[in-house]
Amino acid sequence: MSAIRDRTKEQFPMVLLTLLSIVQALALELLWSHVRESDYLLELSWTTINAWIQISTTFLGLVLIWIIFASSAMRFRWVPVTSDSVYPFLIGVLEFTMVEVLGPGESGRWLLVNAVLFGVMVRVSHKTMRRARLDPDNAVFFSNLAPATTRDFIPRIVVVAGMAAAGIYLEINDGDRVFETAALLGTGAVLSWQFYTSTHYWTLSIGRRDGPGGQ
Repeated sequence: MSAIRDRTKEQFPMVLLTLLSIVQALALELLWSHVRESDYLLELSWTTINAWIQISTTFLGLVLIWIIFASSAMRFRWVPVTSDSVYPFLIGVLEFTMVEVLGPGESGRWLLVNAVLFGVMVRVSHKTMRRARLDPDNAVFFSNLAPATTRDFIPRIVVVAGMAAAGIYLEINDGDRVFETAALLGTGAVLSWQFYTSTHYWTLSIGRRDGPGGQ
């Protein structure tokens, strides 16, 4: 049984990253197709500016999801369960939906999908870290890192609630371009901060102390 567990722990990261890379490639292809086929993106208007912010934030979100999964698979070893193989499919469906609702008048739905996707990613990351903490192979990293408490998740709960509330507001008040721009920029800022946090934990896990980017 121990041999099977060890084999699973060693092979699962490659399986996970292979599966996720396929999902990410399809999502990026859908995003690129949307950019090529949307003539309104060449116009000069507030709607176009919001659309490009939306597209840029979507791209950032796709890259961030890859970084979170890839860094976890490379840094830690854990005994996977069935849900570890199911989550990439669920995330893929949400990514495809997020790209499908890009466009003028769709910012409300886009924010709602982002809220769900952000919440799912928080859940997946937390479950992965919990299982990784139980494995002795990761003891060096977790020895100086206290387990997450409910208080640690309050900022993320606020982010998810904020995205959902903004999405609902824009569904009701579609013509509020100022609020739409603020909500899109706020989402981009949250994802940028999450990107920074991910690189920070990557730096800690490989033992480098010279900054989040390892410069």
